[in-house]
Amino acid sequence: MTSDVNMTSTYSAHTLPQQHQPWYTYSPQNTLELLQTNPETGLSAEAVSQRQQHYGLNEIEETAGRSNWQILLDQFTNVMLIMLIVVAIISGILDIVQLQQGSSKGGVPFKDTIAIFSIVFLNGLLGYLQETRAEKALAALKRLSSPQVQVIRDGQRQEVEAPSLVPGDIILVEAGDQLCADGQILEAANLQIREAALTGEAHAVTKEYHAEGLPEDTTLGDRLNMVFTGTEIIQGRAKVIVTNTAMTTELGKIAEMLQSVENEDTPLQQRMTHLGNILVSGSLIMVGLVIGAGVLKAGWGMLQQLVEISLSMAVAVVPEGLPAVITVTLALGTQRMVKRNALIRKLPAVETLGSVNVICSDKTGTLTQNKMVIQAVETLQGNFHITGNGYEPSGSFFHTDHQTVNLNNYQELHTLLMAGVLCNDAHLSFQEGDWKIMGDPTEGALLVLAGKADLKQSDLESQFPRVREFPFSSERKRMSTICQGNSWPEWIPSQNAPYLMFTKGSPELILQRCHSYQLKDQVYPLTPEDRAKMVEANNGMAKQALRVLGFAYRPLSAIPDAGTDETSEQDLIWLGLVGMMDAPRPEVKAAVIKCREAGIRPVVITGDHQLTAQAIAEKLGISEQGDRVLTGQMLERMSQDELEQQVEHISVYARVSPEHKLRIVRALQKQNKFVAMTGDGVNDAPALKQADIGIAMGITGTDVSKEASDMVLLDDNFATIVAATEEGRVVYTNIRHFIKYILGSNIGEVITIAAAPILGLPGVPLTPLQILWMNLVTDGLPALALAVEPADPNIMRRPPFSPKESIFARGLGLYIVRIGLIFAIVSISLMMWSFDEAQTSGTPDSWKTMVFTTLCIAQMGHAIAARSTTQLAIEMNPLSNPYLWGAVVVTTILQLMLIYVPFLRNFFDTEILTQQQLIICLLFSSIMFVWVELEKIILRLYRKLKG
Repeated sequence: MTSDVNMTSTYSAHTLPQQHQPWYTYSPQNTLELLQTNPETGLSAEAVSQRQQHYGLNEIEETAGRSNWQILLDQFTNVMLIMLIVVAIISGILDIVQLQQGSSKGGVPFKDTIAIFSIVFLNGLLGYLQETRAEKALAALKRLSSPQVQVIRDGQRQEVEAPSLVPGDIILVEAGDQLCADGQILEAANLQIREAALTGEAHAVTKEYHAEGLPEDTTLGDRLNMVFTGTEIIQGRAKVIVTNTAMTTELGKIAEMLQSVENEDTPLQQRMTHLGNILVSGSLIMVGLVIGAGVLKAGWGMLQQLVEISLSMAVAVVPEGLPAVITVTLALGTQRMVKRNALIRKLPAVETLGSVNVICSDKTGTLTQNKMVIQAVETLQGNFHITGNGYEPSGSFFHTDHQTVNLNNYQELHTLLMAGVLCNDAHLSFQEGDWKIMGDPTEGALLVLAGKADLKQSDLESQFPRVREFPFSSERKRMSTICQGNSWPEWIPSQNAPYLMFTKGSPELILQRCHSYQLKDQVYPLTPEDRAKMVEANNGMAKQALRVLGFAYRPLSAIPDAGTDETSEQDLIWLGLVGMMDAPRPEVKAAVIKCREAGIRPVVITGDHQLTAQAIAEKLGISEQGDRVLTGQMLERMSQDELEQQVEHISVYARVSPEHKLRIVRALQKQNKFVAMTGDGVNDAPALKQADIGIAMGITGTDVSKEASDMVLLDDNFATIVAATEEGRVVYTNIRHFIKYILGSNIGEVITIAAAPILGLPGVPLTPLQILWMNLVTDGLPALALAVEPADPNIMRRPPFSPKESIFARGLGLYIVRIGLIFAIVSISLMMWSFDEAQTSGTPDSWKTMVFTTLCIAQMGHAIAARSTTQLAIEMNPLSNPYLWGAVVVTTILQLMLIYVPFLRNFFDTEILTQQQLIICLLFSSIMFVWVELEKIILRLYRKLKG
């Protein structure tokens, strides 16, 4: 562009005209005038300084988050931990009172207080370590926007730091540069920019100077007169006027959206909060009833004993080991997921995956290979389909009737493949165990196609060297290379010419310049019917969302002069069409079928073209032909309420911006959908963070998308999401297993403790320390073993459970209460018998040890029976979970050590049990196992009679 703008570059912030519409809608002339700058001299140093004061540094800004101290303090706002803290303080006060009175509860003062505070601290530390996983998404965004840049200031070309750029700066960019501000193009030469990270488009976008602005509703991917922060120049060069910096850039808007997305608790965290509220409320009610009943029955003289009983009840009702068991269970789940190529960044996401019922997937690199692959070739002799995956140069050629093609019978196809190699600037190479393209992916696809016919780039280029070229430009929409050959292959009717010019580009423009076509090894005049046939073939490929190139060639007797492209690129010989696309991943179609079987709906959300998105979705079974596709322009005209009404019926969204992705995810969540969002680009980050589960690509994903996600796919394989979802369901099922196991015994403990004063028994049957032992060790070890129970084979053939369901849903609450009552009945029965027996045996406190031991051993039988709600223990393979049997044996031995090892006996205030007393404890304990197994038999008979 040649500019006649001649204006001062001085600037005062208050005199700068206001921008009333998007910059891409202005002509470059208007943009220069509004920003008061000169394309040849740029801004003056004074103007830059003033603008920096007005606009600030060109950096992504971060909002202040919680400090580490605040995160740590927040851990102790959990209602169960607060109750334990109160219990520990009251227990310590009672110890002080007893020490002042000259009596003591045991050998070591304050041991209950110390033990409880230790548990509180450990649980708080676990939560703190989980939450202090730093959010680095904004830091990754900063890295995208902070390179060095060439700028014109005071008429001089300078290199400056990106943060110093201001609107109105004139910057110079070329191939290899990373853009660090948004701007409008003033001059461009063969400019191609990779914008996949920002827009989701697979191929490089050709940018160009526009003398006039673009329509206001132009989507981000179609703003060809603009360049954006964080994108990379693949080819060419340009002069650009900076229009937006820092948070006003497209990248800055993404950062702003990231900061506006609030983190919500996962379903598991919500369920645990609900569980804690119920347990604490129930505990306080029972404490009030026990103290009230005790005072009414025995007067205020029993208050201290009643308080001790209440403390034991409070400790008993809180499953102190549950947070640790859940954390370990989730950690084990993450390890299993890593083996299946899914890396979990945020621990609660393991369980959350099991609730997903919608997967919003980006197209590029997620459903597709992010590799341009040629699907079809069309010549006047026939249509050819090509097999193969990715950039690997191996595959076969087939006719539309699936018959294998013998390339020796299609000489014009050989010529077309040769033209694709020699009219090409890309390179195909085998690196680090994989085939990779250096250069434009479109040109790379042509090299792969030729490789499938055993035509090697290195051989052809050395045999037929390039002597001149007419490069591609957005105005010409074509490229030509002139190659020299002493002996052309027999399939090319070269007319003995020493040079051949190969041309590729827009099919319509190439066809206009052709007067003949090659068929086998002969050249024939191109008739109107032939032209119509090729135009129809081109339109058919375009409807299939293929990117189409036309190919032709021309024998030359001499090398044409530079700048003679218009006259040289005439009288061409037509070869045919090549149609290519970013092909679907081979394994995704099967993964989509599994998703539907599991009650999960896949949705495509992409910045790519509508036809491309629709074609990919139909091939994968995500949508059907005729289904409605919603574009970014349509979304712009819709209110959020209108979008919420339609999201359940739309499976494909195309040409969308980051704001649109965020709106779609929020609309789905408003419809009570539990959303997983996959993506790899910067543009996906806000939606990844907003989604219930954000899933980033590990190989092609940007740092920004990974840091904003909950999970990273190490193999970029959509099918891995299905495997991870299965693991999430297994984890949640096992969490329910050990919650019913732990809480059943806790209810039994509470009722047993509460029954003691009501029955008139002296003292507390279980001390807080003994209860902590049960909740952490005799409950904890078997609970961990239940956490690795194998998956139900039908776990992925049912819809996901509602993320809003209570942890007590589907009969679990009734089971816990029922089992708790059985525990209590067994324990109270033993307590009454053992108390009477203890009075005559000379060991008045042995009844407490018998109650303690019975509750612990009964849990072992419960753990064995709790593996399944339908199968009897004898019917299950004992080797399928050897950890459970190991936990039962180890825990039983540890419990016996508390009775028979002197140091432990003194510390835990237990008594030595006789052989007879121990056998009685074991007999009473076995009732628990028998009861649970009988329930299964009764349930089985009921279902048999009913069905």
